[in-house]
Amino acid sequence: PRSQWETLGYASQDDIAAAVREKLSGLPGILVSMTQPIQLTVDELVSGVKAELAVKLFGNDLGLLVRKANQIAAVLRTIPGAADVQAAQITGTPQLLIRPDREAIARYGMNLGRVQQVIKTAVGGVEAGQIFKGVRRFDIFVRYKKGARTTAAAIGEILIEAPDGQRVPLAQLAEIKTVVGPRQIKRENTQRFITVQANVVGRDIGSFVAAAQSALDQQVDLPPGYYVDWGGQFELAQAANARLAVVVPLTVALIFLLLFASFNSIKNAFLILLNIPLALVGGVVALWISGQALSVPASVGFIALFGVAVLNGVVLVSYLNQLLRAGLSIDDASIQGACLRLRPVLMTASVAILGLMPLLFATGAGSEVQRPLATVVVGGLVTSTILTLLVLPALYKWLAIRPEPRTATSAEK
Repeated sequence: PRSQWETLGYASQDDIAAAVREKLSGLPGILVSMTQPIQLTVDELVSGVKAELAVKLFGNDLGLLVRKANQIAAVLRTIPGAADVQAAQITGTPQLLIRPDREAIARYGMNLGRVQQVIKTAVGGVEAGQIFKGVRRFDIFVRYKKGARTTAAAIGEILIEAPDGQRVPLAQLAEIKTVVGPRQIKRENTQRFITVQANVVGRDIGSFVAAAQSALDQQVDLPPGYYVDWGGQFELAQAANARLAVVVPLTVALIFLLLFASFNSIKNAFLILLNIPLALVGGVVALWISGQALSVPASVGFIALFGVAVLNGVVLVSYLNQLLRAGLSIDDASIQGACLRLRPVLMTASVAILGLMPLLFATGAGSEVQRPLATVVVGGLVTSTILTLLVLPALYKWLAIRPEPRTATSAEK
């Protein structure tokens, strides 16, 4: 229960997960992967593994895939932030191998098809007929009793009749042994692959993958035809970042066009857009102080932050233009405008900050998605508000729309 976390010395859910990993580490036969129900479902839908990151190694030879996957897992464990690293277990299933001896079969005057048919009938069973029960129909399968087909020795005693009537045990016609074979063979786009899964703790998944890729290039030598593909949450993050790389510039460009249409001045539009880097600084610093990584919710928070920061710039610059048209000098207009617009700018920022405070300190379900967004907006508005009232009035001197000098009328003359 959450009420007992502090008593037991746990400050967050991550501390509990770390304690569980520590308790279960080293137990033979145990592979630990910390996850949550919805997160598990999403991870499995994205990459087919029960972890945030999936490293897929493609190739043909299953034995070589297993060896290289274990090497990759060993390298990933050395990367800071790696947790729950494990290679998929695709081998380990005991199988009974029956390899016919063609020379022995020929000596008894038999053919391979006859031997295979007896094995199929005795062990697997064959359809001998059907039974009808009303309109329902059931197949009848015939095979040896359980005791005569469950062990290698019992199968070796299966008698096969030769053309001359002699009954020969299967053990004299084939090699029968127990081997360890693959328990599953996965394919993607018709190619065999094996996965190495991992969770990332304490850092963003993008920097982790970059460090892991560099380490794998240096320490793991893959034969020709074998290659690595990165999936899981990293794949989603890459797709989201690619979309944001298009959305953010378009958003900034649209804001610039609207500002130019409103002020009819490229200088004023550029001056207001300076609020965006001023807000960006606060958002990045807030993420760094709180120990959070740059994620998709944080990126969305930056877009929302840009809107509020631009609004504060519009409030200030429009009033500075108004004072300049009223006849004040640029220096006086900058000082007076910053002082008089202090309250409106603070009100705009305060409303957004107070509205996001519940998300900033949320600890319930879904808070890990809400908190980065709120952190970026709140931190960005703090620096944006302060720097807007200091930097923009100072730069206004060079980027202001200077009113045209008035011409005296005949009455004034």
